[in-house]
Amino acid sequence: MAGKLLIVHGGGPTAVMNCSLYGAVDEAAKAGAEVYGALGGMGGLLAERFVRLDTLPEGEMELLLTTPGSAIGTSRDAMEAPEYARAAEVIGKNGFDFLLCNGGNGTMDTCGKIYQACKAAGTPVLVAGIPKTVDNDLAVTDHAPGFASAARYIAGVTREICADVRSLPIHVCVVEAMGRNAGWITAAAALARQDAEIGPDLIYLPERDFDEAAFLRDVEERWKMGRGVVAVVSEGLHGPGGKPLVPPIFQTGRSTYFGDISAHLAQLVVKELGIKARSEKPGLMNRSSIHWRSSIDCREAEEAGRAAVRAVLEGRTGVMPAIRRLSSDPYQAELFLAPIQEVMLTERTMPEEFIGAAGNDVTPACVDWLRPLIGEPLPVMANLRRGC
Repeated sequence: MAGKLLIVHGGGPTAVMNCSLYGAVDEAAKAGAEVYGALGGMGGLLAERFVRLDTLPEGEMELLLTTPGSAIGTSRDAMEAPEYARAAEVIGKNGFDFLLCNGGNGTMDTCGKIYQACKAAGTPVLVAGIPKTVDNDLAVTDHAPGFASAARYIAGVTREICADVRSLPIHVCVVEAMGRNAGWITAAAALARQDAEIGPDLIYLPERDFDEAAFLRDVEERWKMGRGVVAVVSEGLHGPGGKPLVPPIFQTGRSTYFGDISAHLAQLVVKELGIKARSEKPGLMNRSSIHWRSSIDCREAEEAGRAAVRAVLEGRTGVMPAIRRLSSDPYQAELFLAPIQEVMLTERTMPEEFIGAAGNDVTPACVDWLRPLIGEPLPVMANLRRGC
């Protein structure tokens, strides 16, 4: 099928964003479409910086499957009415028949508004979103491509940290996980648990107000067991009324760059309990690690890219492929098309039934929901000190 398709990346990249790109390019090229990528996200679209993708050498295309981040670049460009009008103008001027926007909440909002701007301008373009976010806060879909790899990463490195602390139990370690208002990544640290000996002692999510006094009591109680303490906390922890524990170091639009919650809490333990404490903040490693990537995430990301292409080639517009879980054991899921309007800036947080009553852990139901997404079992750690 003849036609020109443009792919735009938006927001923070993931370990599998390029898998979606690979799937979209391959699917469109097989249908005979010319495929272009906007270099640098929405800013690249507005500046008409495009790269031809369907003519890339096969070897270079294959590299997309093992490359984290975004090979064409992404952005957090602020878009207002003039930018949407300009986007519609550029799309019409360059003769693009199809537009795919790969991203999270903000990108789906942008995708929907570009669709509306093109419609208002009389620009005949079919538009679809490709879901992506490590935070897993996209509405409608069971989970978003990018999340499972971030979940596997935090589970794997937390298990390694716990084995270290268990070996030399002389301190409290506070691990900070990504996630603004949704605690999905933080919750995935529960998958690090191996029997009752190795694994995080405490998990705190941003869906609950954080009580520093209760945190200190929790830490002290577990410290008395003599095995060291590992607590995993969300970067978005806040007190009553949504007041951040540590003021953001920078904020622009929807993007908030948080202060070091883990460092703050480690210092609090030292000051109030007199116990040696340290903080760990994986940060960008949590979303970019190829070595901890989930095979399920790779497959679903690629399929989401392909499904978005099939949708627009079939004449569908204003839609986003979403994941519907059919079974957790064994894991089975299918893709379906959701209206972008149902996704735009609608944030999905952890449900109450996944959060422990005391607010310092997750429930077994949460663990059962998370477990199949990370793919192969985590490496098992030796432990010859059971019960000691």
